[in-house]
Amino acid sequence: MKQRALFSAVLIGGLALTGCGSASEPGSSSSTGGSTDKLVVWDWKSGEENAAGYFEQAKADFAEKHPDVTVEFVAQPFDQYYTLLGTAIQAGEGPDVVMFNGGGQIRDRVDALLVLDDYVADDRERLAGWEAFSKDGEVFAAPLTLQGHPIYYNKALYEEAGLDPDNPPSTWEDFVAGCESIKTKTGAACIGLGNKEGYGIEFFLSAMGSAVLTPEEYDAWIAGDRDWSAPHVKQIFELWQTAGDTGLNNEGANSTAMFNDSFAIFQAGEAANIIGLMSDIGHWKDFNEFLEPDNVGVMPAPVVNQEATPSLPYDGGIGYAVMNWTPNPDLAADLVRSLTSSEALEAFYADAGAIVSDTTIDVSGAGPAVATIVGELQNGKQALHVALSSQTLDLMHRLSQQLLSGSVTVDDAVEQLAASDEAG
Repeated sequence: MKQRALFSAVLIGGLALTGCGSASEPGSSSSTGGSTDKLVVWDWKSGEENAAGYFEQAKADFAEKHPDVTVEFVAQPFDQYYTLLGTAIQAGEGPDVVMFNGGGQIRDRVDALLVLDDYVADDRERLAGWEAFSKDGEVFAAPLTLQGHPIYYNKALYEEAGLDPDNPPSTWEDFVAGCESIKTKTGAACIGLGNKEGYGIEFFLSAMGSAVLTPEEYDAWIAGDRDWSAPHVKQIFELWQTAGDTGLNNEGANSTAMFNDSFAIFQAGEAANIIGLMSDIGHWKDFNEFLEPDNVGVMPAPVVNQEATPSLPYDGGIGYAVMNWTPNPDLAADLVRSLTSSEALEAFYADAGAIVSDTTIDVSGAGPAVATIVGELQNGKQALHVALSSQTLDLMHRLSQQLLSGSVTVDDAVEQLAASDEAG
């Protein structure tokens, strides 16, 4: 975890999960590469207004080095992104450069990607988050952002409920007791949750995991030694189910979209707490605009087991990779380097509030929530859900909805997840 020691108290980075822009079908003239004087990029960010400055800087950096090469960005819809990419991989042709989420989504597809170690050697110390884009000691994408799952809370609602907004609850028991006060005195839900897509369980597992697992159990999970039947692992899923059963979540969590309905609930003051992101959506900058920076707090996960040591879960968020079919890998890799240049990433942070991977960018003026997140990065650990395969995460999404509805037991859920994890 060498990269984690690089951060000072003013350096951070993040991820977005949603995208916009028109999609092109794999194989169309506007979606495939195959030319030595043109590169095609697929992502889900290039159509977003708050990322325009970032792409302008990246394009300018690349054009200065390669003025005769055309670069076309094709913004695909995120909900279809990996299906479209899978079709291209099966066909063995498509874009030259592609965006990936860190973790299982890229690790499951490394056979179609170019190993980038030799190309990005000069960027290794400047950028953080490489672990999420690596497999078996090789790097397959360069990180743009870091992604983590802080627990945000509304200080104004805490104060209205008679709680100390500067000292959030440090244990689960105190957290639940505070929830009762919040509900009684403010009418707000305790936790804002959108689990229509099943993403909520990923956030909960990673945000609460370090408050339940011992440090040894946590590290073993990340290393691949996962005992799904262990009491503390089962306890995380029991907490997830209990939070729903006891009314800690907003009503209709399974029918509420995470992006962006659940975040809107928090921003509107209708929920006092939410597990959010460090990135350019569902994050500190969005919340600051609605709640005012001084009212946006960040708390460590409330301790469930006394042997646990809460830590901020974070990894590389999104990054760019090179497909192994590109006719000019050197050129495509150089474009990846432009997409992770300091100038481009600084624009991404400034315009979108993204917590970027570049450890040289100063974000000390971003407000108290960011200052808290930065302070936790030094001791942060990889997120638990990022260690899982995309197939196991898909199963977890479905089971999380069934746990909230009461149609599956925790024992059955972890048994199914164990089988999927072993098969993956």
